[in-house]
Amino acid sequence: MKKVFKSALFIICSASLVAGCGTAKEKEDANAGEEAVTENTLNEEMESYKQFAMDQLDQFVIETEKFVEAVKAGDVEKAKELYAPARMYFERSEPIAESFGDLDPRIDARLADIEEEGQGKEEWTGYHKIEYGLWVEGTTKGYEETADQLMNDVKELRAKVETVEVTPDLMITGAVDLLNEVSTSKITGEEEIYSHTDLYDFKANVEGAEKIFDIFKTKLQEKDADLAKSLEGNFSTLNSLLDQYKDENGFVSFEKLSAEDTKELSEAVDHLGEPLSQMAIVVE
Repeated sequence: MKKVFKSALFIICSASLVAGCGTAKEKEDANAGEEAVTENTLNEEMESYKQFAMDQLDQFVIETEKFVEAVKAGDVEKAKELYAPARMYFERSEPIAESFGDLDPRIDARLADIEEEGQGKEEWTGYHKIEYGLWVEGTTKGYEETADQLMNDVKELRAKVETVEVTPDLMITGAVDLLNEVSTSKITGEEEIYSHTDLYDFKANVEGAEKIFDIFKTKLQEKDADLAKSLEGNFSTLNSLLDQYKDENGFVSFEKLSAEDTKELSEAVDHLGEPLSQMAIVVE
């Protein structure tokens, strides 16, 4: 009887385990199904953002070509003029650009970033290295190879963006990260330490985040109309503040901003950042 009892008990336990596994599998399938449904309902938004990123990077290639031509021609003033506007296309689409490991730093790393990774100045590449040559050394001599490498990297970035899998999470996280970049480096003047063209990057990051909001706005209004209205107002406030620092060529040097100016901009970014993270309700 004891042997029979054990066998019966084994059968019961085995049946329980199978039932338990079935329940876990059902939950996993249900969760996967919910995620698939969410993504399917946002297909149009995801495709819209991918197209935006590709358009921005198309322009980035074109403007970088002009910049590189000026550098290789030895035209310092022309290269300075083209530098900041060209970079805006990259800054708007950075959530996509950052998807490609070493390409982003090869294009956009500051010397401080390189040194933080334990590398030397000789391993530095990209826009900011040429920025140093233009504004600190006042020359393009010796930067021709860096310019060629920059052009190759920018073209590679544009080619690779075709392969990016855009998800709602990438978009929402990307929008918040763009504002975080503003609050951690653009507002302090650390990004463009030689040219002081930080306000161009600032504006482009805000535009990149606002584009993601605009793409999701209709869905967000259905979920939380008050949040959508609040975000719209906060973006408008921040853009109005930035408009105060425009001049006939684009934006004034970051050095012209007072401590009070940067504090006001910083507070406007902070007021926008927290509610922007709540935009995640569109995928719930």
